[in-house]
Amino acid sequence: MPAISKAEATPPAYTQEDWDAVDSPELTDEELAQLRPARDVLPPEVYAALPSRGGRPKSERPKQLVSLRLDPDVVETFKATGPGWQTRMNEVLAEAARRLRMTSPQ
Repeated sequence: MPAISKAEATPPAYTQEDWDAVDSPELTDEELAQLRPARDVLPPEVYAALPSRGGRPKSERPKQLVSLRLDPDVVETFKATGPGWQTRMNEVLAEAARRLRMTSPQ
């Protein structure tokens, strides 16, 4: 079997009418138990040609998970700014860290 590039592996376009015409009963518990990941059952060259489902790209500097206790008013203030409040809090802390590095003796 010749290798298929990801560019050649574009999925066909299906309409809602196409989907509605298919009779797809729900899988039984036994059928669900028999399912295996595609990487385990497909030939490697076929699996490699499947389009990537994406996800977040790997970061060169991944964030660290930490647990800390903050004053309730600090958390409420940032939460009140809406979605993305954690990112904004990180930006404020990053700026404070830059200032500390500039003023701290080396």
